[in-house]
Amino acid sequence: MATYLIRRLLNFIPTFVLMSFVVFLILEIAPGDPLTRYEQALVVTYNYSIDAAEARTDQLRSLYGLDRNFFLRFFTWLANFLRGEFGVSFNNFRPVSDLIGQRLLYSIAISGSALIFMYVVGVPIGLWTAYRQYGVSDYAVSVVAFIGLSIPNFFLALLVLVGLLFFFDIPPPQGLFSPEYVDAPWSLGKLLDAGRGLILPVLVIGTEGLAKIVRITRANMLDGLQDEYVRTARAKGLAEPAVVLKHAFRVAVNPLISLFGMQFPLILSGEVVGSIVLGLPTLGPLLLDSLRSLDLYVSTTILMVLGILLLIGNLLADVLLALADPRIRFD
Repeated sequence: MATYLIRRLLNFIPTFVLMSFVVFLILEIAPGDPLTRYEQALVVTYNYSIDAAEARTDQLRSLYGLDRNFFLRFFTWLANFLRGEFGVSFNNFRPVSDLIGQRLLYSIAISGSALIFMYVVGVPIGLWTAYRQYGVSDYAVSVVAFIGLSIPNFFLALLVLVGLLFFFDIPPPQGLFSPEYVDAPWSLGKLLDAGRGLILPVLVIGTEGLAKIVRITRANMLDGLQDEYVRTARAKGLAEPAVVLKHAFRVAVNPLISLFGMQFPLILSGEVVGSIVLGLPTLGPLLLDSLRSLDLYVSTTILMVLGILLLIGNLLADVLLALADPRIRFD
């Protein structure tokens, strides 16, 4: 197991470097300059002359190394990133770490809660529908699952907001917290209020993944329940729960663990889009604003953080898969 884990960790390093290069390159080739809007604001808002505005932006380009060649800027940025120095926002010249700190916690809380919701709810439903194949519950769950798979997260968020407003006269949420808890220190009341605020985004973001897990669990269990070793276990007189959970489900669990690594980036991207629609104070709206304004260091930092979470999710899925199936450790 240790050798397998070391191999996976060694694969983590080149993947991280390649990912950081691609992120930096994509934002580098985007048209415009991070300080272009700032230069325009100096002229329009602060009544700078064009020459004075150009001199000021040239000074800032030199200060932040934007006048250097691409590779020198990339390796400088990567070295600073690894030290935890993420640069400043060119919109307000605040440190990027101050802008994304709390938003990152909210994004992780929503994404993690959505993953837990998907597996805790989806796996038992998939087991039940497989065991009750062609029953009323099987058909009903299959219809709902197909609907859940076909509706994008952002459209589902819009439907939920419209439904709450027009059918229940509930205004759209203004964030994760009620107004009285927004600026309040952390307490049990604020924690419970955050839990209530997580319900809507978790349902919106996790619905598609929940439907997928239900379908995959059902399909794998249907295959497993027809295998010879399951029939043998029943012939020996084992109780039905032991046959289903200990024998059939143990083999069917491998694809679900593999799905975790593939589902993690979908949850993160769904959280970004869903948070924009729902107006949540997560990384999603901040990433959209930074891309619109070509805020280089904010954009790269958020994309790198999301990429690192993706790599960690895949690494965790590999480890769990190796623990569930020892044969994988020797591949």
